[in-house]
Amino acid sequence: MLVGCGADNNQSNGKEAKDGSVSIVTTFYPMYIDAINITKGVEGVTVTNMTKPQTGCLHDYQLTTADMKILEKGDILIANGAGMESFLEKVIKEQKHLKVIDSSRGIQLLKENGEENPHVWLSITDNIQQIKNITDQLKDADPKHAEAYQANADAYIKKLEALKKEMHDALDKVPNKEIVTFHEAFPYFAKEFGLKIIAVVEREPGTEPSPAELQGVIEQVKPLTTKVLFTEPQYSPDAAKTIARETGAKIYVLDPVVTGEANEGAIDAYLVTMRKNMETLKEALK
Repeated sequence: MLVGCGADNNQSNGKEAKDGSVSIVTTFYPMYIDAINITKGVEGVTVTNMTKPQTGCLHDYQLTTADMKILEKGDILIANGAGMESFLEKVIKEQKHLKVIDSSRGIQLLKENGEENPHVWLSITDNIQQIKNITDQLKDADPKHAEAYQANADAYIKKLEALKKEMHDALDKVPNKEIVTFHEAFPYFAKEFGLKIIAVVEREPGTEPSPAELQGVIEQVKPLTTKVLFTEPQYSPDAAKTIARETGAKIYVLDPVVTGEANEGAIDAYLVTMRKNMETLKEALK
C-alpha cells in the first residue's frame, strides 16, 4: 500500500489554477484502461500512460528519464499499488506536486511465500473496487469534475458487473478446475472463478525455470486428467513447450491485460480481453 501522497500534495503545480485542465498519468496499461473509462468525455482532462503500453507488469521496473518528464507535467498519478510499482516511494519523494491515487486501497491481498500479490485487477470484483477507489480519490483531487467522474464510473461498473455474471455463468460449471499458469498473475482470477492453480511455470516472468523447477512442474502435470498449460502473450512460451512435450499437455494463452494500444480502442480492452480469456478457458477445461 502507498504510505502517503507527499507533504505538498495539497498544493497545485499551478497549471490547474491557470486553465482548469487536469493531467492524469497512469503507471501501466490496466490503470490506463480504468482511467480513460472514468474520465471519458470530461473536458480538460487528459490521461497519459507513463510506461509504453507494451511494457507489461512493472516487476522491478526502473523509471526512465522520459517517465520522469511525463510525471513532472502531471497533476495526478494513478497507481495499482499493492507493491506493483516499486518506484512509487521515489516518485512521491521527488514529485511532490503529484496527487498519488492508490487503486488497491482496502482490497484484501493474496500472499505467496509471504509476499503480497499485486495482480488484483484480474479479479473483476477487485477491479470494480479499484474503479471505485480511483473515482473517490479523483473526486477529492479534482472536485470540479466529480459528478462526471462518478457518472462514468457507474456506467463502467455496470459493464463490469455484466461481464462478471457472464464469466461466472460460463466458468462456474466447467468440469475441470486445475490449471498451470505461466507466472503469478492469475491467483485473483482463479479465486474469482473457483479455479485451482496447481503449478506456475515461471515464478519470475522472463526468467527461465531451473531444470529442477521444470521437472517439478512436469511431475505435477502428468497425473492431471485434463493437461493444459496457459502461457501469456507477453512472454516466451519455450518453457511451457518443454513441459507440453514431456506431458502431452495442450498449450493455451491467457492474457493478464497488461499490454495493448493506448488509444480510444483501449476503453473496452479489459472487457474484450477478459471475454477472450473466458472463451479460452471454456475450450481448455471442457
